[in-house]
Amino acid sequence: MEEAGQIRWRGMLAATASVTAVGIGIGLSVPLLSTILETRGYSATLIGLNSATAGLASIAITPFVTPLAVRFGVVPVLLVSIMLAAVSLCLFYFVPSVWWWFPLRIVYHSMLNIIFILSEFWISSSAPPKRRGLVLGVYATVLSMGFAAGPWLFSVLGSSGIAPFAAGSAIILAAALPTAYAVRHSPTMEGGTSSGGIIRFSLLVPTATAAVLIFGAVETGSFALFPVYGARIGFDEADAALLISMIGVGNVVMQLPLGLLSDRVRDRRVLLVALSFIGLAGILLLPLTGLNWWLAALLMFTWGGAVGGLYIVGLAHLSARLSGRDLASANAAFVLCYSIGMLVGPQIIGIGMDAAGPNGFAWTLALFFFAYVSFASVRIARST
Repeated sequence: MEEAGQIRWRGMLAATASVTAVGIGIGLSVPLLSTILETRGYSATLIGLNSATAGLASIAITPFVTPLAVRFGVVPVLLVSIMLAAVSLCLFYFVPSVWWWFPLRIVYHSMLNIIFILSEFWISSSAPPKRRGLVLGVYATVLSMGFAAGPWLFSVLGSSGIAPFAAGSAIILAAALPTAYAVRHSPTMEGGTSSGGIIRFSLLVPTATAAVLIFGAVETGSFALFPVYGARIGFDEADAALLISMIGVGNVVMQLPLGLLSDRVRDRRVLLVALSFIGLAGILLLPLTGLNWWLAALLMFTWGGAVGGLYIVGLAHLSARLSGRDLASANAAFVLCYSIGMLVGPQIIGIGMDAAGPNGFAWTLALFFFAYVSFASVRIARST
């Protein structure tokens, strides 16, 4: 047994394995499915709509995650979700019709979202308050490694054949082993009232929840439509996938320093605004890089590190005061806002690209950052 104030390592390792599977599952499947649809000749609007189904599924399942975990336990719900996510990913290969991909995406991303919420709750529960920034920094680093590994795996395996689907399913299934091993160390749902449900927690710290909404829109939209953007300006499939990986690598490098920094700044909202401004400036520079892969890679590395900080800093800002069932509901609310971003991001970016050409990708992303910088700056000004 770990003493009070210490990190509960076995539970943290199990949750880390699960959230790594989520990162790889999303990082691999989103560009993989978008590339297949682009190859088949579908419009960016339809590709964005299909990708946005992931956000709709996540929004729909989120209110049920905490009640399911309370009734059946965290580990049993995680194990069932892991198995269903692995099976549904493989089914994309065996069911080629794009219209069947909509319900498949609902199942697949619903299960990933359950894993995401409960793993994040487990991670937060394993962290003593004075070391929360460190633990969440480690968590975000591992998650970012998963997001980076997914596109890299896609660049190696390509979009043809069953190999990318089988590899992704196997990686997701592997998370079941450490999760089952740590069943006796799963977090308790006792304590807290969860009065008002996830809506109350979504509105509790609006600057934080708005940050994760923007993060969800930008991350999912860029993962889904960067392959389309890259193909339309002249990059081949592998080079475009590696550029997506550079976004993930930037996340990996920056999450731990940003997590530690978030414990030391007086007002985390100022840090969120600074990171969003870097995201705004960086994406506006993207069209200027043209087909210079190394310049684009350096920009995506820096941009990805700053944008990824929106999640970890926002989560640290939201979760500091909560425990037990309230913490689980707060994590669900946070992921709900992320899911709303997943829903609107790909669709709006896809429409922007169809309306304005390839550069509509960068211009639409810039609008998300501008909206957040404006909102958060007004919030800070009104509180000073």
